[in-house]
Amino acid sequence: MADQKALSGYRGMWLFVMFDLPVKTRQDRRYYAQFRRQLIKSGFSQLQFSIYAHYFRGEEASCAKSKRIQGLLPPNGQVRLLGITDHQFGKMQVFFGKTEASTEKPPDQLLLF
Repeated sequence: MADQKALSGYRGMWLFVMFDLPVKTRQDRRYYAQFRRQLIKSGFSQLQFSIYAHYFRGEEASCAKSKRIQGLLPPNGQVRLLGITDHQFGKMQVFFGKTEASTEKPPDQLLLF
């Protein structure tokens, strides 16, 4: 059991979706809104404007979700997908103004739909 806890920071994964999508035309805005809604529906949380993240218990689940997101990509714009371990995520420094804050914590329990 102790070994499992020691490894958990390296097994848990955060998948980031970062995007810059055009919003010049009505159709562009529609694609942007659709993509954003699908990310939220898929369990992603907004960290910053156009940066969303989702926690997974392992790399396999993260990769599966990454492939699903690739199927939702809008026709224009730039989207980046990045997976990092929970341990790496915990090293992130977060500031609100000059005040340092803690990073988001993984959920206590994963939701099953």
